[in-house]
Amino acid sequence: MIDFNWLQLFADAGTVVNTLVNNGTSNYTNAYTGDAVAASPSTNTLAPELKTFYDTELLENARTEMFYAQFGRKQRLPKNGGTTIEWRKFNTFDRASELKEGVIPTGQQFGSSSLTASISQYGTYTSITDKLEMRAYDNVILAATEEMGASAAATQETLIRDALLVGTNVMYCDNIDTDGNKLSTPTTPATMGAGGSTAGSGGASTPDGWALLTPTMVNKAVTKMKKDRVPRINGKYYAVIHPSVAYDLRQSKEWIEVHKYAATGEIFNGEIGELHGCRFIEDTFAPILGGSYIYSGSTTYKNKSNGVTYATYFFGKDGFGIVDPEGGGLEMIIHDKDEIGGPLNQFSTIGYKFETNGATILYPERVLRVMSVSSYSATDEENK
Repeated sequence: MIDFNWLQLFADAGTVVNTLVNNGTSNYTNAYTGDAVAASPSTNTLAPELKTFYDTELLENARTEMFYAQFGRKQRLPKNGGTTIEWRKFNTFDRASELKEGVIPTGQQFGSSSLTASISQYGTYTSITDKLEMRAYDNVILAATEEMGASAAATQETLIRDALLVGTNVMYCDNIDTDGNKLSTPTTPATMGAGGSTAGSGGASTPDGWALLTPTMVNKAVTKMKKDRVPRINGKYYAVIHPSVAYDLRQSKEWIEVHKYAATGEIFNGEIGELHGCRFIEDTFAPILGGSYIYSGSTTYKNKSNGVTYATYFFGKDGFGIVDPEGGGLEMIIHDKDEIGGPLNQFSTIGYKFETNGATILYPERVLRVMSVSSYSATDEENK
């Protein structure tokens, strides 16, 4: 008996994700037919020049969507060097004292500490039907490469973001009234916001007691980093911020849009503006935390108004580390239907893989997480 559902799957000329399932041997099982399929070789079936082209496309598409990785200190892991890497941190020295004639001063000890991280491999792929390849007007492989680049960036961004959430250097925005006057200073998400009303989509007036990220709070965060002697990045601190939170800052007269900078210099990917010596990078993957995210073992990140809480990361130089594995970088992998497409050569596969540690906090004082709510939206969903 013919399985018409199976035939329709290919007739629709759609894209199907994860069609091959490892069956515990060196082979795979076709998810549609149940037939065994020989494991594909580790190499692509593309000509070298095409492989280079698609790898470049994948990297370029991923790079445009990556924001956190710009501020990590990259540490090279040599090929065949194992899966663990070590960062070495050297201690700082106190200021020198006045020297007295004939008296040998007490020296300062030079020491170091180390942090280690292990890398893991990540990847995904999709199957493309032969009919889609034959009938589509567009370059199917190129289109899939663009989407895979976005997927790779989202994976990397999420891994770095989540790794940084373990940091203990945290500041909570003050609860303020409608005139911007401070009402109280929260110490947990549960004490953020006085409740009573909710923010409206598109920027309703600020309800009493909402813990917004204001220019005053940005100044407070920057001042804390200065007092902690956090080194700057090209003379500035940088922060990764969610668009809903950036909305509140961009209403300020003190806000400087990126195209209005007085001095030209390096503009980071996603950069939108500057306030109080800190430049901001807008990212939809900036953490939105709510009832399902737990901290301190039992308490959720829901604020007092029962809404979500946003995390904005402020960075100094080399605050966290990222492993750069030789031979384990982002790679495009394409297998032609003649190689892996089953008994009737009905599908090809396109995917990517890479190795990473996510991120490792090297200097806690250089990664400051500022928790706030937003007046723009009360409907943003958790993304953690």
